[in-house]
Amino acid sequence: MKNLMDDTNGVLISREEISAVVKRLGKEISADYEGKTPIMVSILKGAFIFMADLVREVTVPCSIDFMCVSSYGSGAETSGRVKIIKDLDTNIDGKDVIIVEDILDSGVTLSHLIKLLSARNPNSIKVCTLFDKPERHKVEINPAYKGLDVPNEFIVGYGLDYAEQYRNLPDVCVLKPEIYA
Repeated sequence: MKNLMDDTNGVLISREEISAVVKRLGKEISADYEGKTPIMVSILKGAFIFMADLVREVTVPCSIDFMCVSSYGSGAETSGRVKIIKDLDTNIDGKDVIIVEDILDSGVTLSHLIKLLSARNPNSIKVCTLFDKPERHKVEINPAYKGLDVPNEFIVGYGLDYAEQYRNLPDVCVLKPEIYA
């Protein structure tokens, strides 16, 4: 039986470190949205685990929704084209929206998404990303809530995938280059 860890160079960020970051982000969001009810929008598929843990740390009322967008397909590099696979079910007109993303890489997809959602007249849009690769940004995006900067490595686990695999790893690991080369 294949062990997913065999395809990695080991743990980069442990589940304990991730948990501490998620708790911090939940506290920050709770403080900033006191007296408000934000809509937290998880970007599928990668952010679903992060979103589940994050909303349990948010102490203010909030609602959730999901969008599925893609610019990667099954490859390791962004195609630059953003495809909406599943749109919001919620009307965000006049609402406070927090886009919950697993990783901010090039910023191309997120920039497209912010423009799309801004046209729907929300009160505000903020971005919460668990991981950020600042050196890979092609578009300037400054998340209101940021977990950790990560190196320019292909990381998997805690929802992050390669070709729909490795999401179920509880820690974040660096994928061996020969797996995605």
